[in-house]
Amino acid sequence: MSFLDYGTESLLSRRSFLTGGLTLSMTALISVSAKPALALPSGGAYSVSFSNSHTGESFSGVYRVGNKYLPEAFERINYVMRDFRANEVFPIDPRAIDIISAVHRYTGTTNPYSVISGYRSPKTNAMLRNNSRGVAKKSLHMSGQAIDVRLGDISAKHLREIAVNLKAGGVGYYPRQGFVHMDSGDFRTW
Repeated sequence: MSFLDYGTESLLSRRSFLTGGLTLSMTALISVSAKPALALPSGGAYSVSFSNSHTGESFSGVYRVGNKYLPEAFERINYVMRDFRANEVFPIDPRAIDIISAVHRYTGTTNPYSVISGYRSPKTNAMLRNNSRGVAKKSLHMSGQAIDVRLGDISAKHLREIAVNLKAGGVGYYPRQGFVHMDSGDFRTW
């Protein structure tokens, strides 16, 4: 192999590498664009505002900056979304908060959510399951991955449409009760 041949081979490898890198960069850009629930809000700060419809307790503020979740914010979020019936606090999945935050941004409203249910202990979930229809035996509420919400000036139907379009997790629609279930599990609807 001559020096010229070696140089050409290196140039081709370098071109292949650069082309591959460009392709990977474009793929990453398209992937980020396809998941708006993960899109960075202006300023890099993620916020959410809600009150617990049963206790009246609330959280309103920044819970994440860039890719860093704020532990102090989650202490309050976990408390407000606790199982109020059993008075049990459980960690709420940050991805579930990301989802409700993204849906809220897309509504354009500044009104807070009314949270109907966040974390549920297995005992509370079993009691609700025995007393009403539509409560899953293996509900993601029991692992802190699901949140049921209303938003006063936005219809449950419109909230559902936004959540479904995000395709970021599970979306349940309860028109008679006027609320939407959002969770950080696999995308599915009911």
